Amino acid sequence: MMTGYAVAYSFAAFFGTLEAEFGARRGETSLVFSISAFLYFLLGFPAGLIADRIGPRPVVIGGLLLIAAGLVAASQAQSLWQIYAGYGLGVGVGIGLSYVPSVAAVQRWFVRLRGAASGVAIAGIGVGTLIGAPLAHLLIATLGWRQSYLALAAFAVVGAVMAGALIRPAPERYGLTPDGDPPPPSGALAVPAGLALGEAVRSGPFWAIYIGALLLSFGLFVPFVHLAPYAVDVGLGEAFGVLLIVLLGVGSTVGRFLFASLTGRLGRRLSFAAMYLGAAVMLALWTQSTSAPALAMFALLFGAFYGGFVAIAPSLAADYFGGRALGSIIGALYSGVAFGALLGAPAAGFAYDFFGSYGGAILAGAALCLISFVLTLAMPEPARWLAERERAR
Repeated sequence: MMTGYAVAYSFAAFFGTLEAEFGARRGETSLVFSISAFLYFLLGFPAGLIADRIGPRPVVIGGLLLIAAGLVAASQAQSLWQIYAGYGLGVGVGIGLSYVPSVAAVQRWFVRLRGAASGVAIAGIGVGTLIGAPLAHLLIATLGWRQSYLALAAFAVVGAVMAGALIRPAPERYGLTPDGDPPPPSGALAVPAGLALGEAVRSGPFWAIYIGALLLSFGLFVPFVHLAPYAVDVGLGEAFGVLLIVLLGVGSTVGRFLFASLTGRLGRRLSFAAMYLGAAVMLALWTQSTSAPALAMFALLFGAFYGGFVAIAPSLAADYFGGRALGSIIGALYSGVAFGALLGAPAAGFAYDFFGSYGGAILAGAALCLISFVLTLAMPEPARWLAERERAR
């Protein structure tokens, strides 16, 4: 996860360079990131299905190698549409294949400490965000953007080798059980408990999570694309813009652990609702932030709420639906995020191109987060919902 998201969120460092190289407007340049984000969330569903059948390791390795291939292709681009094809498709499909299988694998190995384990694993996204943009900024300054893409491709290949060495399928394949509990007395291999994909998709909690994540995603990725150019617009400079992306990564990493702790007090559902509310407030405050301290605080806090989303979402899905088809269920849930990721950042970019301001687009994202907050509050607690479901059988 660190490898894929270091590449994905390094895009902020390339934004101005690509804009100048190809004479593109902000909306057009934003599409590079949005195409990749659309694909990596949309493809989580088939990736989860495949990983449920053959195990996560080959799927993750293949995804990371595709990231490398896409970066090599992007390094040779002579027009922006070729960046769309190389970076957008290669990185998007590659992360799409690697993310959901990695997340689902962790959920299957833990129950009692699922939130903490998920937070540790998904902290790789925060670390990737933390290192990706400054590394790319340094590489671009010393090598140029084309050679920088080749260097990141080599980084992705190293990540593929490490993933092959570390990722494991469900514990039941080894005759083990989650949390290291003793195996069943009969000695028979346990079958992961939970709902089939079709059962989950027909349930109310599935659609509440799906719609909530979809609405959140319209505003969620806007800072990762536009915060660095925004810093330049308000006179703080390109280097400070890259620093803000680093602070998003710091906040994201810390937020995973903070929300993992919060779930122990509030439960995952209410913690998820708090994440939506916090994201809405921070987006609204961004529109009023023009000073370095205010933008730094925004980046840290918004990053923390983003980290809460990626840490809690898969664990919340596991609470409701169990581990039986978790990879495909998480993938199906994330497919909604794909559409918000595709539209949100370009919409903000085109709003800037036409109106000279991001304000309206950012506030619209905040309003959608508030709707997600209300939807999540209306969901039943997982234990109560499962008990009622059993009684209804």
